[in-house]
Amino acid sequence: METYTTDNALTAMGFGKFQALVLAYAGTGWVAEAMEVMLLSFLGPVMREEWNVSPQDESLLSSVVFAGMLIGAFTWGFISDRYGRRTVLLLSTLLTSGLGFLSALSPNYLCLLVLRFFVGIGVGSGHVFSSWFLEFVPAGNRGTWMVIFSFFWTIGTVLEASLAWVVLSALSWRWLLALSALPCFLLLPFFRITPESPRYLCAQNRMSDATAVLERMANANQAALPLGVLTYHGEPKTDCVTHNISEDEHLIPIREKKHTVVNAICSNTGAIATLRTLLSHNLLRSTLLLWFVYYASSFAYYGIALLTSQLSDVNRSCSSDLIFEMHQKDGNLYKDTFITSLAEIPGLILSALLVDWFGRKATMCCLMFACCAFLGPLVLHQNELFTTTLLFGARACGTGGTTVLCLYAPEVYPTSVRSTGVGIATAIGKIGGVVCPLVAVGMLRSCHQMAAILVFELVLFLAGVACILFPVETKGREMD
Repeated sequence: METYTTDNALTAMGFGKFQALVLAYAGTGWVAEAMEVMLLSFLGPVMREEWNVSPQDESLLSSVVFAGMLIGAFTWGFISDRYGRRTVLLLSTLLTSGLGFLSALSPNYLCLLVLRFFVGIGVGSGHVFSSWFLEFVPAGNRGTWMVIFSFFWTIGTVLEASLAWVVLSALSWRWLLALSALPCFLLLPFFRITPESPRYLCAQNRMSDATAVLERMANANQAALPLGVLTYHGEPKTDCVTHNISEDEHLIPIREKKHTVVNAICSNTGAIATLRTLLSHNLLRSTLLLWFVYYASSFAYYGIALLTSQLSDVNRSCSSDLIFEMHQKDGNLYKDTFITSLAEIPGLILSALLVDWFGRKATMCCLMFACCAFLGPLVLHQNELFTTTLLFGARACGTGGTTVLCLYAPEVYPTSVRSTGVGIATAIGKIGGVVCPLVAVGMLRSCHQMAAILVFELVLFLAGVACILFPVETKGREMD
């Protein structure tokens, strides 16, 4: 009897109308996450003026959101592998939209802090949206479509910067919080038509359900499924830790794999078993390096966003010994943030040109070192135009590197532990988000600009080295 795999089916049908709908839905989820994260660049300074909070409390507002994202990234990843991608899409959307809107009604700083923490847990599901989308994309052009998907994040950052520019000039911060929650609300009416990932269904031995999704995809794309019966040669359950399958074999097309005797050790606790899989001999090096690079990428990306709203004014206050004023009459805060947000567009274009030419590892490495180079001159005080230009270049390279990382990580792990693996890496990355306000806000406010920038330089340099040390290149490989 003839058989075919999910990769065979996706390759035969190509990228069509069905994937475009998945792209739109998952992309809207990324717009929502980007807006909630970009909001932090404006919310802290506004809270300092509104409720007269200290610089430490201002940085704490950003840190608690990233702490929530850390918890959410791991939790949503495990739920996704255990109960399905659609379950996470619904629950995280309800949490983010509901509490995001309620935070606009916060009566005091403590209430706002708690609500934003839970919003952080909700938006920690962003990696599930991206992995869910990638599981519908054929292997041949996965890199290009991941870059296109990342444009939704850029849309979110630019939209939030524009929204803040308009709303905070005419209305209050409460309107900004309420309007920033709208993209999540837009996802709810369309949830019923979202499909479950056929790769997840195959990993759960739900072959008939997976076939039904692929048939629905074929009808939408006006294409035909391969002849035969759908089959799956990966690990059937996440409860088992497999040995004797090398890291490279997970990435080799299934039709090229030799039959291997698998020794499975099963555990009653799925989370522990999955973690053992990720830290097994075959995946240990990739997992540990991914954890660090995710940490460095988040630290740099969110740090650069905070630097944009801090550097020019801190330079002015530190050099003149004047008390820092929140609102600049000329609106430089919003203008500079908007301009650097636009840097994500050339960053995505650059990563699109490089990722399928040089490969994932080389592209990430080059962009990390380039980001490091752009930040270097900022160890000394620079004029506002030069500072904005350097931050523009750093953010472009940081965005490109993060985009390729978000493509590389799901390609490394097999389907049965993909969301958990990427979720844990994302969670560890959020530690960088928790720490970076202490550097980008706390150290700069204390007039320690050189020390702050040197910390960013060291982290980015080590991340570039870590990218070189990744054991496998996933360019052109099929996803297990």
